[in-house]
Amino acid sequence: MAVFCAGSPVAAECGKASWYQLTGKTASGVMADPEKMTAAHRTLPFGTKVVVENLANGRKVVLTVIDRGPFVRGRVIDVSRRAARELRFLRRGVTRVRVHVPGQAVPKCR
Repeated sequence: MAVFCAGSPVAAECGKASWYQLTGKTASGVMADPEKMTAAHRTLPFGTKVVVENLANGRKVVLTVIDRGPFVRGRVIDVSRRAARELRFLRRGVTRVRVHVPGQAVPKCR
């Protein structure tokens, strides 16, 4: 589920997150570091801070969008290995999340 704001990209959504371990250059031109608190999102501008909440356990992290993706259908965000570890889904690989930009509406998820 995505919430659209007039004239802006998706600012809040619920769906699946996965983690990825990119170690090369990202779409923004920044070198990826699996131990930084970063993420890949399809539409949010590079540098956007997002709050990602694991709906299975309530854990939250703040990440910076530095890359494009995910490219797997049904997923809304890819997070770094460190973020997945802090959200407690590293072994599982995928989890349901709520994603929103701080200071904007927080979506209700089913």
